[in-house]
Amino acid sequence: MLNKVILMGRFTRDPELRSTPQGVSTCSFSIAVDRNFVRQGEERKADFINCVAWRQTAEFISKYFKKGSMVALEGSIQTRSWDDNDGKKRYATEVIVSQVYFAESKRDSQTPFAEDSFASNDFGSLPEPISPMGTDDDLPF
Repeated sequence: MLNKVILMGRFTRDPELRSTPQGVSTCSFSIAVDRNFVRQGEERKADFINCVAWRQTAEFISKYFKKGSMVALEGSIQTRSWDDNDGKKRYATEVIVSQVYFAESKRDSQTPFAEDSFASNDFGSLPEPISPMGTDDDLPF
């Protein structure tokens, strides 16, 4: 069986770092993930997905990400249930994060959030790749 999730979106609020009574770090947050399909004449819709990270991953997220930061993450979907104070059964579906990646440059994350930044395909000038073999002048032929 397979349960793997890969998402890319923006933090909807600052991540919340806590510890269990045993001292294990946990971080909860949600990200907004734009939907691919947009009906003509309508605004793009987004899904708001609750996520939980544990241990070093939780500490990393709380240290380096904040509201509005773009993130790419891997994990699995997990559901849980409990009885609330009124005895009513409650359910939650969350992504348990196993890997997290920066999804924007540090420079981009420091600029104010702009709606058109989602659609931008302008990557600017990228540096030339460095060959492990050196330059063409170093070749013997």
